[in-house]
Amino acid sequence: MILTLALLVGLVFAWLLIAVIERFRLDLRFTQALLYVPFKLAYRIADNRIRIARSANTPVIYVISHQSRIEPALMLSLLPDDTLHILDEASARSPWLEPWRELGRTIAFNAEHVFVSRRLVRVLKGKGRLAVYLPDSVEPDVKSFRLFRAITRIAMQADARIVPIFVAGTRDLPMSLTPKEKAPRHWFPRLSVSVLEPMTIAELVARNPDMASNTNALFDRFAEARLYGTNLDRGLFLAMRDAADRVGPSHPIIEDVISGSLSYRKLFIGARVLGRRFEAVTAPGEAVGVLLPNANGVVLTFVGLISAARVAAMINYTAGPASVTAAIRTAVIRTVVSSRAFVEKAGIDDIIAAVEAGGAKMLWLEDVRAGVTALDKVAGALLWRLPLQRQQASKPAVILFTSGSEGTPKAVVLSNRNLLANVMQAEARVSVSPADTLLNVLPAFHSFGLTGGTILPLVLGVKLFLYPSPLHYKIIPEIARKVKPTVMFGTDTFLANYARTAKDGDFSSLRFVVAGAEAVKPETRRTYRDRFQASIVEGFGLTEAAPVVAVNTAIHSRDGTVGR
Repeated sequence: MILTLALLVGLVFAWLLIAVIERFRLDLRFTQALLYVPFKLAYRIADNRIRIARSANTPVIYVISHQSRIEPALMLSLLPDDTLHILDEASARSPWLEPWRELGRTIAFNAEHVFVSRRLVRVLKGKGRLAVYLPDSVEPDVKSFRLFRAITRIAMQADARIVPIFVAGTRDLPMSLTPKEKAPRHWFPRLSVSVLEPMTIAELVARNPDMASNTNALFDRFAEARLYGTNLDRGLFLAMRDAADRVGPSHPIIEDVISGSLSYRKLFIGARVLGRRFEAVTAPGEAVGVLLPNANGVVLTFVGLISAARVAAMINYTAGPASVTAAIRTAVIRTVVSSRAFVEKAGIDDIIAAVEAGGAKMLWLEDVRAGVTALDKVAGALLWRLPLQRQQASKPAVILFTSGSEGTPKAVVLSNRNLLANVMQAEARVSVSPADTLLNVLPAFHSFGLTGGTILPLVLGVKLFLYPSPLHYKIIPEIARKVKPTVMFGTDTFLANYARTAKDGDFSSLRFVVAGAEAVKPETRRTYRDRFQASIVEGFGLTEAAPVVAVNTAIHSRDGTVGR
């Protein structure tokens, strides 16, 4: 009894001590700090940027991404206590939130209706603060988008600053508002509070004078907060491993027509075994050529090179011998990874001769596989979570070669951070989740096929089905019927030819198609919309930009453009 009492006293003392520390560290009221401590300890919250929100000059509107039932409690604990929190009806009535509601001012609001803005404008003009919780949706429907319009109107009438807040990680909590199949649940994920600098609507619009709408300026700023919730210093390997932790190591992540399906765990085991072999014949930071088709092998090789801190130089084997030799010499490639079976089937012996003419040696996957020992497999199984070399996001990860339309192909070097940032920029605009399956027929030596079609699904936990050639117009619709992808990548030429040979049910599983590299013709867009009930999201990119520069979204889409 005495021991139990002593333990309880110790816990209470520790709670009070941590609350005192948080009270002075974040300039909270003591009662706020007291109720914040359980969250801080349970979720190891990175919260330094909340100071930006607390120090924002009034009038100010905190625009918070409402991903779970925990955000209102967190914000009531962290934001200034004179903030008026506009809660949804469930949060306003929830019994467990009552202690946190007592920390500040709250009113209930039915998100199905538009704000009654006059009262809120008066609050703001009186040097007030509002906290508004918006539904967590990358592509909100028309009804949800009305909330952005209402906030924009209120902010403009009160000349209030906007502070977007996004709490990364709450989407995966048991009390998440996202369906479980789209956001696998975890009890104690690490959370990070992303807060952007205060800006008025006028200042947001001034960043892009061509902005057609004040509301779009707010929407874009809100999307930025989601992007800044990502730690881009993690690098590609660790970002992929984080995805494995979120969806589970046994989650099937890649599949092709020959090798079948691989889980994250098997992917990382295979990549580690290959990476060890790459380490033995190359130096850290060295460019290693990859001459492989769209199949599991190219993903294993790519991840193995990233793990070993080598640079994956993706060789375009369709560019012709002269371009391949020039690429080998330009990037100073000494070793090229390929497969004898692929070379024989594709009939590209002249490309291998061009590689060797450029001064590189071939490393055949068949030989690597034959040299793998039982000890290698055991080590891979035990250490699959660990990269072979220290990961540095600023270091080069990939070399891609331009098409040579301006002369000799140029080598474009992209860092881990370049590629991860572009993936997360796309994720902040286009809605994908682990419930999706992505069919990628675009080659990994093209930036669209590499970043969007390969790296994006690995980082976001989206199952990836790889097909080796986009030119098999009759086979790909049959593959789609069996695989049932919800997302597909392609160009207008490819998409038009697939539709021409497809049966009505072949692409019925698609939610949308991402098209790039050339303009989408109206008839192609109309065919997919009317016949397959799939919208085409059109994008524009540059290899040097990793590559996505602009893209349509479901809420912001105008046929014939890559923007709004």
